Amino acid sequence: MNIVILDGFAANPGDLSWDWLKAYGDLTVYDRTPEHLIEERAKDAQIVILNKTPISRETLARLPEVKLIAVLATGFNIVDVAACRERGVPVVNIPSYSVSAVAQQVFAFILEFANRVGLHTASVTAGDWAANPDFSYQKSPTAELSGKTIGVIGYGRIGRRVAALAKAFEMRVLVNTAHPEKYPDADVTFLPLAEMLPRCDFVTLHCPQTPETDKLVNADFLSKMKDGAFLVNTSRGGEVDEQALADALNSGKLSGAGVDVLSTEPPHPDNPLLTAKNIFITPHIAWASYETRVRLMEILKENIRGFMEGRPVNVVNME
Repeated sequence: MNIVILDGFAANPGDLSWDWLKAYGDLTVYDRTPEHLIEERAKDAQIVILNKTPISRETLARLPEVKLIAVLATGFNIVDVAACRERGVPVVNIPSYSVSAVAQQVFAFILEFANRVGLHTASVTAGDWAANPDFSYQKSPTAELSGKTIGVIGYGRIGRRVAALAKAFEMRVLVNTAHPEKYPDADVTFLPLAEMLPRCDFVTLHCPQTPETDKLVNADFLSKMKDGAFLVNTSRGGEVDEQALADALNSGKLSGAGVDVLSTEPPHPDNPLLTAKNIFITPHIAWASYETRVRLMEILKENIRGFMEGRPVNVVNME
């Protein structure tokens, strides 16, 4: 059995081990694989493990040996799952491994906006406090979260965890989801977007990227948001029209935004969000804590073991 990892660096930059895979066959690990080298590196592999390296229908046709594609993430849109299904190749993913970490990142953005810890720390270390005549000063207004309203778009595992954290901060929670009837006991208020957006001080995205959610956050969406609100996106960059968001920030329609994902990663230098006002951007790290990656590796072990034992788990493309 030949096993190839095409882009292992993000999930394991060196603080974890791939050695357990050697029990199943010959292992080759690449930190990154450009598209023009995918076929060369994976052509003899029965198991292909990848994170963001794309496997299209055309690429799959040139990989005659592949029997399993294991994605090192929850999202699997980089693989043509229909083509894999037609070939009888299961695609497995890593579900639910980053729920706590992503929800924590949401509130890292919200708390940075509300408390401005970074701004005030920089001010103090620059000598502003030592030179100040008062015992306390503010470089920017701060705010309590208690009593504020947060709108959660998407009510899967991450959306529900964000709602729970918001309640701990005594925030009001509004939710928009396609199927509110699935949650009859939820202690939240379900609303259509048009009714929810004008009421929210914070809006956070937790829905999958589909044709329906592509550029969900556009100029019309932003115009419906409460003046001075704050937007968070830890979901998918393609769900946001980045120029429209930059315009809303630069005009003052929104007071700020926190994004961990962009439409193209790494971003083009001319991405309008890179120069927008009052935005916090992190490089797609919400999922990437050490503890979360350990969990990811344990689920990958289950996926590989299940496949080798003839009982594949976490398969996303087979009925």
